Amino acid sequence: MSPRPKKPRRCGCAARLGFDLVFKPAGIPLSDLAPVVLELDELEALRLCDAEGLTQEEAGRRMGVSRGTVQRLLARARKKTAQALSEGRALVVRARDDGPRPPSTAERGSRAPSEG
Repeated sequence: MSPRPKKPRRCGCAARLGFDLVFKPAGIPLSDLAPVVLELDELEALRLCDAEGLTQEEAGRRMGVSRGTVQRLLARARKKTAQALSEGRALVVRARDDGPRPPSTAERGSRAPSEG
């Protein structure tokens, strides 16, 4: 039996623009760091509850999910953020996967994008 499809969630944070955001320690190349991947919905739950001060119930209504889902998203987001900060790892906020994404720097190599 396969898992239920993921319910669409409303997110209002900056990473929704379609590209990944990366936060890393200064002076260390990204290629030398192990990433910790924070999903967009985890960031949104963190933003709503910790930055905006909403309750989990209010955040759930804004995101279109249950309070229990917000609680699980918050727990994962806080753990991942603490792990990245305490271990000096890169925190990568994964952009939405709802369409084709531009190639990453690794996929592009060091070439400049062609103009067409």
